[in-house]
This record gives sequence, structure tokens and C-alpha cells, in this order.
Amino acid sequence: MVGSRKARTAANLGIASALAIFLGACSSTSLPSFSSSSPEPAPVPEMPATIRADEIVGKWGLASFQNPNDRARTEAAAKAQCKQPYVIGAGTSGGVIMHLADQATPQELRLKGSQTGKNYIGPPGPAGGEQDREIVSFDGRVLITRFIEKDAATRYGNMVYVRCAPRA
Repeated sequence: MVGSRKARTAANLGIASALAIFLGACSSTSLPSFSSSSPEPAPVPEMPATIRADEIVGKWGLASFQNPNDRARTEAAAKAQCKQPYVIGAGTSGGVIMHLADQATPQELRLKGSQTGKNYIGPPGPAGGEQDREIVSFDGRVLITRFIEKDAATRYGNMVYVRCAPRA
């Protein structure tokens, strides 16, 4: 009985050693991948916006609306805010200085174009990213934007910027 215990222990150690060697060999050799993952798509080339940063730099009255029927009233309310204007500054890298949603400190954002013809304002990255805002309309005097991120879009609505001073 003592001899069979030693034999069984020796057999278990042999199996454990063989398994350890096999597993060690697996980590040092690369096995072919059988996954069906496709290669990552090529990055979309960055498109310039059709609106230039210098076109939106300046002082703006700011208000927002949820219901499109409130647009005219909201533009008037934004114009009344010119006593305490929202200032969109010029960035050092060709962008504009504005706030991201829920951020207390403004930062330089970029104007970005898209293949669909839409324009966006946001941090570096692909157009239409979660932190971007879409430029819904712009006529030189009134700028309307909407955040892409659904929660921010719900809270802030359509942001209406009305130019406070005549364009120079």
C-alpha cells in the first residue's frame, strides 16, 4: 500500500510537470487566431468646417429653447442678455474658447466639418463626438447649437447665441 501511494504521488507529479511544461510552451508560442474580427476601419480624414473660427469669435447673448416654436422668443431673450454677454474667444491654435457641457472652465475647441455637411464645435477628435455640439444654424448674427450627448442635449436644449455688436 505504501508503494502504490508513492507511485500515485509520482504519477501526479509527472502529470503536473507535463502540464506546466505544456502551458509554459503555449505562452511562448503564438497560436493562429480563429476569430472573425475584421481589421479596424481606416480613420476618417478630418474635414474643415464651412464656418471659420473668426466668424464666431465675439460677444454673444445666450439663451436656450426646447420647443422649436419658442425660437423667436428665445432669440429676443438672448439679445437681452448682451448686458452680460457670453464671450467666445479666439484660441491660440486656430480654435475658439468655449465651455464644454458641465465644465466650469472654458477651453479651446475646434470647428470641425463632416462628410454629411454638418459643422461641429468640440475638442480634438472625430466630428460628432460625444462632447461636440452640432451647429444647427448660423447666419452671422444668430448661432444655434445643440450638444450631441443626449443628457446634455436634454438639459441645455438648443443654445441660441445672438451677436451683441454689429460685425466688424
